[in-house]
Amino acid sequence: MAETMKGLKRTCRCGELSLQNAGQQVTVMGWVAKQRNKGGIIFVDLRDRAGLLQIIFEEADCGSESFAKAERLRSEFVIAVTGTVEKRSGAVNENLATGEIEVRAREVRILSEAQTPPFPIEENSRTKEDIRLKYRYLDLRRPDQQEKIILRSKICAAFRRFLTDEGFLEIETPILCKSTPEGARDYLVPSRVHPGSFYALPQSPQLFKQLLMCSGYDRYFQIAKCFRDEDLRADRQPEFTQVDMELSFVDADDVMDVNERLIQYVCREAIGLEIALPLPRMKWIDAMNRYGSDKPDTRFGMELTDVSETVAGCGFGVFTGALENGGSVRGINAKGQAGMPRKKIDALVDFAKGYGAKGLAWLAVAEDGTYKSSFAKFMDPAQLERLVSAMDGQPGDLLLFAADKNNIVWSVLGALRLELGEQMGLIDHRQFNFLWVVEFPQFEWSEEENRYMAMHHPFTMPMEEDLPLLESDPGKVRAKAYDIVLNGVELGGGSVRIFQNDVQERMFTALGFTKEKAHEQFGFLLDAFQYGVPPHAGLAYGLDRLCMLLVGAESIREVIAFPKVKDASDLMTDCPNVVEDKQLTELGIAVAEDSLLR
Repeated sequence: MAETMKGLKRTCRCGELSLQNAGQQVTVMGWVAKQRNKGGIIFVDLRDRAGLLQIIFEEADCGSESFAKAERLRSEFVIAVTGTVEKRSGAVNENLATGEIEVRAREVRILSEAQTPPFPIEENSRTKEDIRLKYRYLDLRRPDQQEKIILRSKICAAFRRFLTDEGFLEIETPILCKSTPEGARDYLVPSRVHPGSFYALPQSPQLFKQLLMCSGYDRYFQIAKCFRDEDLRADRQPEFTQVDMELSFVDADDVMDVNERLIQYVCREAIGLEIALPLPRMKWIDAMNRYGSDKPDTRFGMELTDVSETVAGCGFGVFTGALENGGSVRGINAKGQAGMPRKKIDALVDFAKGYGAKGLAWLAVAEDGTYKSSFAKFMDPAQLERLVSAMDGQPGDLLLFAADKNNIVWSVLGALRLELGEQMGLIDHRQFNFLWVVEFPQFEWSEEENRYMAMHHPFTMPMEEDLPLLESDPGKVRAKAYDIVLNGVELGGGSVRIFQNDVQERMFTALGFTKEKAHEQFGFLLDAFQYGVPPHAGLAYGLDRLCMLLVGAESIREVIAFPKVKDASDLMTDCPNVVEDKQLTELGIAVAEDSLLR
């Protein structure tokens, strides 16, 4: 039968004790990790968020009543123990922070009993993730999982300390907003008091933080919940957290300076990692040409090589056809992989097709200098020699080529480079490589919409020298935008904002907006800009991604207390779910029958 604390007070957490506390009487509380009855003496490993502590029960010390309770203890019982800290009588456990001590129990109270959990509460659990997420409240008790959530808290605290000391004000912005469907899909919330009308959950606080700059708050930040109804991957969730900021009277260099120092501070405070400043900067076009990605992983080489000029006019139609259609031919050199089995090469070809390639051309340079290739018969020996030379091919190397439009070639080789980097063991997972990617294109062409779309958002300032191209050649306009990247993952992105009305109107025109359409979607911001707006810029971090990388997790689900799975559902609470007809009637909503069959 469960007991109450009856005025008993915890004096410390389990993991906070050491040999310095020997002789002290303490009261600790937590969960039973393990009970071992050795006959006349019982050992209990007690666990709380601070760590494990060994408790020893002997009837002569704690009395028959407490000893009988200790005999009943099972995994995950919640108990309170009062006793004396002693140096361990047995062998020291060097793998445990409290491994030199134990607490000799004087009294134990069983505060809560527990059923046998559906999986062991232990580090590095092998239990399937869907089971662990179904019982997430148990999964969160595992020490390695608690370390990740605690570190996330430390990271948030470090962000707050630094930004507050730098003169930023923490200001909350609304969760119920107006839908602005220019970006990803919105999550919509029906209004009961405004029938037929909907709020949207914010994809970011973008418009509101710009309004705060109009309101004179100068430096704003917020650890903000954001929502996007989009397809999910390991590093995405339907609801996620941003560290959001905006600054007035600044340009791009000012924002990057404060954020470099911020990242340096957060990494030092959270995991003791020292980051050298300034962080390197790389232009977007250079990142794409060298790494096939606007978020390059610079921990290893194997950079892309453009061989378009080398293969121009060769006899291989795949190469020449791509060039005739305005594309390019590029390759990567997998050093020492010439002996890769054909079956494995075919798997790489299939991998490339998953990123839009029609195929993947390959050439292996044997140790004796001869070639084995999927396309050698279409090129003469001199052309092959020039190609191998352009790729710095040496005996033992495997050369892989993609030929298509630039965006497809970049995507294919960028992904293939990362895949081979893992397979070949080229990536040092203990290394943290930060960099800025700058000078993004202002626009990207949407085949679906048949128009230019803003690569970041419609309020990003173009580079001043590119303003004349807004009407004549928008595809060449560069943005005053910047992303901060860590180990091939975009941690955050931002830009200098447009604050002149004439530039904003030209931007909307380039995006295909009429004045009426622009005002319909963003009128409250445009109206505010009529009353004096300072030059301003900002940036937002994906907090979940940053935490994932700093703790070495494979998925952001590991650093979110109660995450969703890939179909945006919550296995623990069984949501989303149907609601009562009464609720739908009050909202004036009818559910179409065919939607229930999808």
